Amino acid sequence: MALAIAWLAGALYTPAASAEDGYDLWLRYRPVEGVRADAYRMRVSRLVAGDAMPTQAVTRAELLRGLGGLLGAAPPLSEAAADGAVVVGTPMSSPSIARLGLELGDLGRDGYLIRSVTLDGHAATVIAANEDIGALYGAFHFLRLLQTGQSIERLDVREAPRVKLRVLNHWDNLDGHVERGYAGASIWDWHKLPDWRAPRYADYARANASIGINGTVLNNVNADALVLTPMYLEKAAALADVFRPYGIRVYLSARFSAPIEIGGLETADPLDPQVQRWWRDKAEEIYRTIPDFGGFLVKANSEGQPGPQDYGRSHADGANLLADALAPHGGTVMWRAFVYSDEEPDDRAKQAYSEFVPLDGEFRDNVMVQVKNGAIDFQPREPFHPLFGAMPDTPLMMEFQITKEYLGFATHLVYLGPMWEEVLRADTHARGEGSTVAKVIDGSLHDHRLTGMAGVANIGSDRNWSGSHFDQANWYAYGRLAWDPELSSRSIAEQWVRMTFSGDDSFVATVVDMMMGSREAAVDYMTPLGLHHLMGSNHHYGPGPWLGGGPRTDWTSVYYHRATRAGIGFDRTASGSNAVAQYAPPVAREFGDLETVPEEFLLWFHHVPWDYRTQSGRPLWDELVHRYTRGVDYVRGMRETWRGLAGDVDPERHAQVAAFLAIQEKEAQRWRDASIAYFQGISGLPLPEGYAPPPHSLEYYESLEFPYAPGSGR
Repeated sequence: MALAIAWLAGALYTPAASAEDGYDLWLRYRPVEGVRADAYRMRVSRLVAGDAMPTQAVTRAELLRGLGGLLGAAPPLSEAAADGAVVVGTPMSSPSIARLGLELGDLGRDGYLIRSVTLDGHAATVIAANEDIGALYGAFHFLRLLQTGQSIERLDVREAPRVKLRVLNHWDNLDGHVERGYAGASIWDWHKLPDWRAPRYADYARANASIGINGTVLNNVNADALVLTPMYLEKAAALADVFRPYGIRVYLSARFSAPIEIGGLETADPLDPQVQRWWRDKAEEIYRTIPDFGGFLVKANSEGQPGPQDYGRSHADGANLLADALAPHGGTVMWRAFVYSDEEPDDRAKQAYSEFVPLDGEFRDNVMVQVKNGAIDFQPREPFHPLFGAMPDTPLMMEFQITKEYLGFATHLVYLGPMWEEVLRADTHARGEGSTVAKVIDGSLHDHRLTGMAGVANIGSDRNWSGSHFDQANWYAYGRLAWDPELSSRSIAEQWVRMTFSGDDSFVATVVDMMMGSREAAVDYMTPLGLHHLMGSNHHYGPGPWLGGGPRTDWTSVYYHRATRAGIGFDRTASGSNAVAQYAPPVAREFGDLETVPEEFLLWFHHVPWDYRTQSGRPLWDELVHRYTRGVDYVRGMRETWRGLAGDVDPERHAQVAAFLAIQEKEAQRWRDASIAYFQGISGLPLPEGYAPPPHSLEYYESLEFPYAPGSGR
């Protein structure tokens, strides 16, 4: 009964009336007006929805809340269909749906059908699914149609996710600090759990369920073994109780050395029988506490984290150790491929491929290898990771970063949908033309049933959840692409703008256009033409192309840009590190040839002279200056565009976005000026005519420090 009260309270919780502060995300449910509202009311006159089970109850509560907000009043509940009724459920929970004999078999657990039907002689709308969670997803889809002003006449929608595990990775530490987090502290109040279950937890679950996310990793990949102790398992179980009605399973990042640190063993060797027994016992303890526990995320033998290689074992040995412990309970291991050895490499971009491809086919059936979208580290632009398509016998899980570690934190308006779409649509040529990364991820290319996508969360304790209003769009876009990796980033942005700000067509077109160019602008003012990893150290904030020295050269900027008086760029062709050879031959030929390499990857794969003629006809140096400047100009244009929309957005949100765009312009200008000052000092070339010189010396830009920048190691 206590649990039932807790989840129902969460489902019905509405923050106190206040100014628009972003808390409601894309679930604002503001009233529809005019002719469209009248049409909706005619077709939504009754609600037939059960509440016998927790997910049914939150589905009904969400529909009452959403329809009540959109239509001015919630439709009355009914036991039977009537003209204009919306009937929600499964054949098992709804006799009305059972009588329709709908074809639901191919929809699986999470899919749903929304259809205009005649039911018992009445015109009605049915939201039907095989299981309650599918009906909840369908309810959110139906509400989204109303929120975005779509017609609900003659509906016939069939939706099922193309990816099975759609997971957020929280890089939250047990002390409340969020690594690479720019939206405040962690939303998990570990000290007050399990006794205080904040209403915010249920709203977090609602938001995730509305975009189809079905899993959450609660803690940082740089894991603390304490999270696996009974005290913290009880706390995680409390969160799992809140999330369960919304179809969200809890996962934990497991520290590979936990058998030593909390188990009292002298080793964590994956082939040691005592270690194997310890993990089996730990898995049984976890599932007694959290019966639907999802599994483990593991970062091992990377950036100083312990792992199987400490004992001369492979990544497959380590992953299979945990997979065997979880298998009897239905759990999954997500083993990260972001690894690089202690020895300095000839090219860090090659290391994940070199370590994992030889292990293809050696992982257990419940292991997924989680691969970042690019081979370096969430850069503003990277070519797709060469592992995609190269491990046909191992399911690969995409890892995107929603939080903008290298893209201006929370204060830069950078919509990430186009970046993710670019990666997902990239052709690996693993099985000929059309072998896109999306087809690797959804399992269709290599016939895998276990599929997944992970997103490093941008969620924190800030009232608006993500640090800025426009960063909410990245959370939203991630969820939609995890559901269907072939969706259009523009259409996703259009949905988000209509639900978050306004349905006015002119406003939507203007803001979406602004968003769609924002990522390219960030690339321009940060890392144009394939430059990468030029940010400040530790916090990754601001420009630092001059960074060198330190414990490892591959943690420096000069390692990646390799600028000299003769030219700039990282030679990854056969004459250099030969990283291009890790791609399928057609891709390797394209990237490895100066005549065919996409210009956006020019300096990623090639070291070229400063006077190299680019596609615009400009010499390379002039083109770099042009792009740095173009990026700043785009941000300046976004400021002007947003200023002109003051009458279309509530004052509170308009003011914050305007302030952040001002910050972005200032910081984009610094990126431009510092980068030009540095590279001009190396090239010795004059600025092209018409471009302003940096207002300060290079020494000035090098002297700037940001010791407490958010997301730093403190």
